Amino acid sequence: MPHRRKRDLIIKGFSKLLKEDKLKIVADLMDNQLETIELLKSFWYADTEKQKIFDEFSENTITNFYIPYGIAPNVVVNNRTYLVPMVIEESSVVAAASSSARFWSEHGGFHAEVKDTIKIGQVHFQWEGDKAKLTSVFDELKQRFRENTNTITANMEKRGGGILDFELMDMRDKLENYYQIKITFETMDSMGANFINSCLEETAKTLQEFVSFHPVFEGKEKEVVIIMAILSNYTPDCLVKVWVECPFKDLEGIDSSLTGEQFARKFETAVKIAEIDTFRATTHNKGIFNGIDAVAIATGNDFRAIEAAGHTYASRTGHYQSLSHVEIKNGKFKYWIELPLALGTVGGLTSLHPLAKHSLEMLGKPSAKELMMITAALGMANNFAAIRSLVTKGIQQGHMKMHLMNILNHFKATEKEKDKAVVYFSSHKVSFAEVGEFVKNLRLSR
Repeated sequence: MPHRRKRDLIIKGFSKLLKEDKLKIVADLMDNQLETIELLKSFWYADTEKQKIFDEFSENTITNFYIPYGIAPNVVVNNRTYLVPMVIEESSVVAAASSSARFWSEHGGFHAEVKDTIKIGQVHFQWEGDKAKLTSVFDELKQRFRENTNTITANMEKRGGGILDFELMDMRDKLENYYQIKITFETMDSMGANFINSCLEETAKTLQEFVSFHPVFEGKEKEVVIIMAILSNYTPDCLVKVWVECPFKDLEGIDSSLTGEQFARKFETAVKIAEIDTFRATTHNKGIFNGIDAVAIATGNDFRAIEAAGHTYASRTGHYQSLSHVEIKNGKFKYWIELPLALGTVGGLTSLHPLAKHSLEMLGKPSAKELMMITAALGMANNFAAIRSLVTKGIQQGHMKMHLMNILNHFKATEKEKDKAVVYFSSHKVSFAEVGEFVKNLRLSR
């Protein structure tokens, strides 16, 4: 194996090295070191100040990794039309969202509401004391919590947010001597992770001091073992709902072999399958997050936290199921999605990343609530497009048409070859093998 010895070396102090030296270490593992360095440097910004911002986003940065930044037009949410930025590498996601958005823009658009924006943090601790004693002084302890976090919460409170409540959670039935202080927060337009974690760490410190000095506690009761203090990315009370509805006649023409009602009922069955079958639900919800993640990344939000919360919410009944639902009643088709979506429009990368800042400006500088509704609508748009394809022509026809350029680039097709391929495959099935054969025959015929 080439460079095996170098690959096995343990590198100490890598983070302290200059960027150029890190680059050389990585390039030294490759067959062509100079070509590797040129490739990685080619993705640096010429503007050194802009590149410095990107270098400081994350540790050990040696270059930038580009992902397409696309636009879904005609997204109508609560009678307001948006051009929505989407950052994603998967073929057909932006096209699918755009197609759905256009369809629903002509049938009332997406309707949306934010049910709540509460976020949660937890102080996890173990304690061997008498719970009744802790309960008896808990109001006093809560007041101490508020006093000691006041310097952290002051600015958030001026904006209308802050700490909402503290709750003592007895978890001893699950783990010996285990309790939580569960804290609820309102962080307004900020996602609030740093704010919440700072409050939690101060709360943990206050808990230890309060119990160690309060006269009601004796002996071992004065000792609290803090296990950890951290926010929860599961935000079941930070909920957004988006829905569309129309009479059957508005669904006529989606597929020439189906009436509007037939399409609606077939669509409903497909969603119900995702409600009862975990295997289908996983792929079904992945399609929803195609749209949600793409908007989250474009606006500088944490898509991993969003996905974690969404998948947990899909499992809240003990059975993992669809995040979208359908109701057919009185000749009408109603389709909706409801999920937790903790997003921010101030702080973090939303203002530091130049394209994230641009994205929010393009959306009209939305509040966090407005961004929740827009983002959920894009998740729903992608879900609608996927199910529409699945219950009619199948998913691959449209997907592979969009994937055609990727395949042609794999074969290093010229612009003329691409033009001919687009014409040919507009009426022929796209597959990797078929495209390869087409390009081969083009070149043989020269």
